[in-house]
Amino acid sequence: MGTWLLKMLKRIGILLAIAILTLFAARAWESSRGPRLELWHTFVPHELSDDEIRRADWPAWMAAEDKVFDEVRTQVSEQLPPEARTPSNRYFENGPLYPGHFKRDWNRSYALDPVGPPKGAVVLLHGLTDSPYSLRYIADIYRARGYVVVAPRMPGHGTVPGGLTKVHWEDWSETVRLAVREARRRAPAPLPLHIVGFSNGGALAVKYALDALDDPGLARPDRLVLLAPMIGVTELSRFAGVFGWPAVFPPFAKAAWLGIVPEFNPFKYNSFPINGARQSSLLTRELQAQIGREEASGKLAQIAPVLTFQSVIDFTVSTRAIVTSLYGRLPDNGSELVLFDMNRSARIGPLLRNGADLHPERLLPPAPRRFRSTLVTNENPETADVVEKVVEAGMKTTETRQIGLEFPEQVFSLSHLALPFPMSDPLYGLQPVGNDFGVNLGALAPRGERGGLVISLDALGRLTSNPFYAYMAERIEDAIPKAGKP
Repeated sequence: MGTWLLKMLKRIGILLAIAILTLFAARAWESSRGPRLELWHTFVPHELSDDEIRRADWPAWMAAEDKVFDEVRTQVSEQLPPEARTPSNRYFENGPLYPGHFKRDWNRSYALDPVGPPKGAVVLLHGLTDSPYSLRYIADIYRARGYVVVAPRMPGHGTVPGGLTKVHWEDWSETVRLAVREARRRAPAPLPLHIVGFSNGGALAVKYALDALDDPGLARPDRLVLLAPMIGVTELSRFAGVFGWPAVFPPFAKAAWLGIVPEFNPFKYNSFPINGARQSSLLTRELQAQIGREEASGKLAQIAPVLTFQSVIDFTVSTRAIVTSLYGRLPDNGSELVLFDMNRSARIGPLLRNGADLHPERLLPPAPRRFRSTLVTNENPETADVVEKVVEAGMKTTETRQIGLEFPEQVFSLSHLALPFPMSDPLYGLQPVGNDFGVNLGALAPRGERGGLVISLDALGRLTSNPFYAYMAERIEDAIPKAGKP
């Protein structure tokens, strides 16, 4: 019996080795195709480590950031080969998309004081491959209400995509703590403290709030506001690092990238390194484990109320994970989940894909629930008019309210990218107002043959602004004066 078992284990080991070698070879071959790596892919700026961030204050952080951007200018922009000096390259200093020529380079960290004495403070956390630009409108809401605004640029972001090839999620976590320290310095307790997180920033916001439950040295937030938070990602992302294995050999360096795309977006990377996906996956796995530990210890009952806005359909994060892994465990503390439904009007409805995850009633657990749920939907197929369907915490009945909005023509759903931006945003808006950046990416609707553009038509078809932004902004604004410790 022992001999037979050894033979079986040997055969399994051989088969496993063959499978790994096959995967390695296939990935190496695949990575050898497609565009080459450019300076902005291979150069890695010298960011502060998590230990250095832990010891830094805001002025030291800003000084270090200045050095990072100086590096990008001297090592990338000033070294571009002639073929890369094109108007569509954000790193070309004489091009219209070069961020350094705008009135404000929104790739950089910023802190804003209100007019008059502060009434509170808010920390804004952007998403993966993103920049502080994404929450600039939320910053305006809070500042108008008398709040200090602190918006840090996460390490590896806002500079070159190569910056994400070496970063670790612990660097981001320490940056959140630094930003909170600065927010509290400008608006000390007992003034309220809010944290707003978009996508990966949403995961970091929840992670900080959980850390503060265990560490009395951390200032506890009074309210979390999350936009499409990355509470869970696809199972495939857990194994993202495997796809980068061939990159240990220089000829296959491109294997470290999930996408190599021209960089024409001034405030967001188009190219995506595997390490970025891996770090987000590690963060969400740690976050879900920590939520479980805090729930088991009873400390989760002390977490601040959470207000979340999420599209039912989201290609980047798991909507179901938000419902089950976060809201399914939150205490009855005034938290609310706002779901934006798909456009179910007659002109779009027949083309919608069917699936359990696309039906809000299947995503949410049966009422009564410990949190307030709001569904923004036009479930009546006869009209594009949108209503708000609310189920209060602890109740089973649904209250339907008219909100005076409708789905725009040809928009079948929101997207992960769209939530933070109004339709009037000059860069990403579907109906832009002004043209601060010389280009509008949100209203492009090109038609033609495949292969004629530097980016896929599928990517251009993704909605980049929120037709219900005014509704979302009003809900956030309403939450500000009501905030308090649970």
